[in-house]
Amino acid sequence: MNIDTLLNALFGSQHQVQRNGDFLAGDASLDGQTLRVIGTTEHAPIGVELALAQAREVLDVVRNHPGQTILLLIDTQGQRLRHRDELLAINRYMAHLGCCIELARRQGHAVIGLIYDQALSGGFITSGLMADACYALPEAEIRVMRLPAMARITKIDEARLTELSQSNPVFAPGVDNYVAMGAVRSLWTGDLQAQLRQALLDARSDNASHDRRAADGAARGGRKLSAQVSAQVRHAGTAA
Repeated sequence: MNIDTLLNALFGSQHQVQRNGDFLAGDASLDGQTLRVIGTTEHAPIGVELALAQAREVLDVVRNHPGQTILLLIDTQGQRLRHRDELLAINRYMAHLGCCIELARRQGHAVIGLIYDQALSGGFITSGLMADACYALPEAEIRVMRLPAMARITKIDEARLTELSQSNPVFAPGVDNYVAMGAVRSLWTGDLQAQLRQALLDARSDNASHDRRAADGAARGGRKLSAQVSAQVRHAGTAA
């Protein structure tokens, strides 16, 4: 779905979201509530400038609009693969973006992510995965690392990883697998404005200090041990 169709489905004419290259930002209104929309489009590669632009918008909300909900619209091919960005430490800029989103959450801003096209690699990790809850359209494409790259990093034979991906969502790309792992709370179909309205209600009722992803992954069979191991780590830290 292209960005204009998406914005119309979510807000009709009740938005002032502007596009500057691959960068999206602006206010939108739903049922009298004003949201700040921040995001990317056209499979944007996240370079230094785009990471800083998104971080600046998040900090503007924190500084000037206490309590305002942030909606992250995600369409990215991940970090920009250019020598210049690597020399400028793109990992630090993307980490900065993630830290700004976490700051917003700690300051009481509900942060909702919506993957409407692509969500790849670090561009997804520092946006949708940092939100209180991340949702996706059924046709979205999600992956963090391709199996050949995973094989190089883990030193596990690619054929073995391919075999594992057939039964374990952790090793496989695809929106359904990310739902199974709990990384995506649910898929939005039908009336997208109604889906957003429900997500806003859920954001207000969620305990901000409680991350549901591991519990959802365990309940859905996509990450069977994450919640258990996390609880054991927290308990060990408390006991110490």
